[in-house]
Amino acid sequence: MHLHIRHETSYRYDHPVKYSIQSLRLTPRRDAGQRLLSWRISAPGRRVEQADAHGNVAHLMTYEEPHREVSIVVSGVVDTNAALGPLFEDEGPLAPLAYLAPTPLTRADERIRSFAAAALGSGGTLVSRLERLAGEVSTTVRYRRGVTSVNDDAATVLSNAEGVCQDQAHVFIACCRAAGVPARYVSGYFYTGDSGDIATHAWADAWLGASEGWLSIDLTHNTLAGERHCRLAVGRDYLDAAPVRGVRQGGGGERMDVAVAVATSVQQQQQ
Repeated sequence: MHLHIRHETSYRYDHPVKYSIQSLRLTPRRDAGQRLLSWRISAPGRRVEQADAHGNVAHLMTYEEPHREVSIVVSGVVDTNAALGPLFEDEGPLAPLAYLAPTPLTRADERIRSFAAAALGSGGTLVSRLERLAGEVSTTVRYRRGVTSVNDDAATVLSNAEGVCQDQAHVFIACCRAAGVPARYVSGYFYTGDSGDIATHAWADAWLGASEGWLSIDLTHNTLAGERHCRLAVGRDYLDAAPVRGVRQGGGGERMDVAVAVATSVQQQQQ
């Protein structure tokens, strides 16, 4: 499937910003299941491309001119390959065991450990047990916007029983790590079936072993990742894989607007 993607992130500040530096993870990964046919980044200032510790394509953007607005736009076409399925080889520079240690956003309390044991501790293959855990997370943590922030950890989300895709991924990852299964966070895009604006998406990878690799699971839709998913970045949690993160000097209050559109080649021809 050819996914046509356009993603714009805009910042508006109350006062002029003297200096800003942003880390961008807005270029799809060079994973076996997807191939970039075209990709373009439009942003002010200077950019330096590098590969981060997780094998993501990252750009360091430095903007040294006074400004009250910043717009970052990426667009292009990505070829996803359904034949490869939801399995990915260990292609990153970090060993899978690096994704076993908890982070502040994926710490496990007693409730998470009990939740993980109930879903993963019974019989079946590791794949079937991970799918069962995904189903439990999807059912227990109801999808609801506006009730969490990027600072809410997995234990808080599970206790409140609602959140967005980022939160569901963190709960799943925390459960996997509590059970001794390496897991990592995935940021990217998801084709919903129409050409309307959608938010960027998040899901998770779980390690099956050297012979099988990573199993990619979409917790929000309770399904294995496939050709409708485009992978941007992976990491220990959201902070490692966020599309845009940065710091600035000055500016006061800010407003951020994000617009994402994902369409197929057929829809592009019809427009």
